[in-house]
Amino acid sequence: MAHALPVPRLSKKSYEERVPALREKLVQLQVRLKAAPTKVLLIFAGEEGGGRGEVINTLSGWLDPRGMETVAFREPSDEERERPVMWRFWRCLPALGRIGMFSGSWYTELLRAQAGDGPKPAHPEQHLDHIRRFEKLLSDNGTLIIKIWLHLSESDQRRRLDELAANPDTAWRVTEEARRHQRHYERLARSSERLREATDRPGAPWVVIDAADPRARNLEVAGLVTSQLEEHLLRFEKPRAKATPPSMPVPLRPDGLAGLLALPLDQKVSSEDYESKREKWLGRLNRATRAAQSARRSIVFVFEGWDAAGKGGAIRRLTSAIDAQDYRVIPVAKPTDEENAHHYLWRFWRHLPRAGLATIYDRSWYGRVLVERLEGFCTEHEWRRAFDEINDFETQLAEHGTIVIKFWMHVSQDEQLRRFREREQTAYKQHKINAEDWRNRDKWAAYEIAVGDMLALTGTPEAPWHLIPANDKRHARLQILKTSVKSIEAALGL
Repeated sequence: MAHALPVPRLSKKSYEERVPALREKLVQLQVRLKAAPTKVLLIFAGEEGGGRGEVINTLSGWLDPRGMETVAFREPSDEERERPVMWRFWRCLPALGRIGMFSGSWYTELLRAQAGDGPKPAHPEQHLDHIRRFEKLLSDNGTLIIKIWLHLSESDQRRRLDELAANPDTAWRVTEEARRHQRHYERLARSSERLREATDRPGAPWVVIDAADPRARNLEVAGLVTSQLEEHLLRFEKPRAKATPPSMPVPLRPDGLAGLLALPLDQKVSSEDYESKREKWLGRLNRATRAAQSARRSIVFVFEGWDAAGKGGAIRRLTSAIDAQDYRVIPVAKPTDEENAHHYLWRFWRHLPRAGLATIYDRSWYGRVLVERLEGFCTEHEWRRAFDEINDFETQLAEHGTIVIKFWMHVSQDEQLRRFREREQTAYKQHKINAEDWRNRDKWAAYEIAVGDMLALTGTPEAPWHLIPANDKRHARLQILKTSVKSIEAALGL
């Protein structure tokens, strides 16, 4: 972690002489950034009176506003509190080619709690772990993270606050909260340093800048941004090797594939038996989802499976038991340009349900370790680390109280072929079959290996996989209803 060095005070003349060249350099780097598959995230924190707002306003004036965005985080809203802690930060991440400046961040809640300005997080160490994992995920994905701590000594802080208070135009900035921070300077400085040490990691180090002189501070911050961005861009402006899929993947976890192949597919349910049992389980599912709503527990359903395994039909039966106002179905297709400009998990984080509601993903984030792995849409390093990223994502959901229910719907090759042919021959089903489905079928053995790895490496106590034999649609639909009911009731202790 870089520590602040005392910076000589800078005259107005010297400052104005140096600013034009620095501004030109910043804008030139912005132009290069727009063409690069990366983004920049500036995090500002520091002692009260250090001038976070002033620095952000200065940089905003020097940069091209079309390539940047500024976000200020204050106390979480009710909507934000009803979702996992990191949800509101995921929503505000800049897209590729852009700069995001955060005044306040995932550190704000911890810093406010240390200062006595807000409630202490229920699990501060867990919160720190989420921060470290989040920053690693962003850094691994190519984001340049610059974390700047604007430092003021105790005497400089007192002088700065007194100067602001003496001027009628700036006195409003000196709040009672700021004065309280000044009175407890030593304690807050020690706790802030411990926080920085706990989150100073490769890819997301802290840089401490002396903020005693505003002009020197502005130049120091801008100089840091230009030097780090220039170095970072060199990594992305070199020719990059294309991701190429292996001819046949090697299983990472053979036990996963063995479990998948051992799944019995011959279970059948008669039409009469199905009709008699369906209403019972639909009724229980309705009561269970209403109980979850009363308990303010959200539910995330994940449907994965072979093409033509019956995901859509199973989802329709599931939702028939839930009030239409209480759920959303998210059909996941090829990412849009906007989605491709973000981390692959971004489009799933943004659809997480509020407390008591449900989101049903028809395909999901598991595309990263299935189709993207096998079709070469990401590198081997990217899909390998995705197993840990996905587990961390689902752990955050579970820790927040979200009930996560994941299904893999499994059919045989012969049954899939029969359903493909039926779709081709039935007018109102022809839209469900295309050339891509046949291409995927040709890679059945490779997909089996990838599915086995997925099941073995992402089946956790917080978010276990439920394997559904789906050769018989009635059997599959009943199993999904039963499993959903029992999972919700178990989570609620019913």
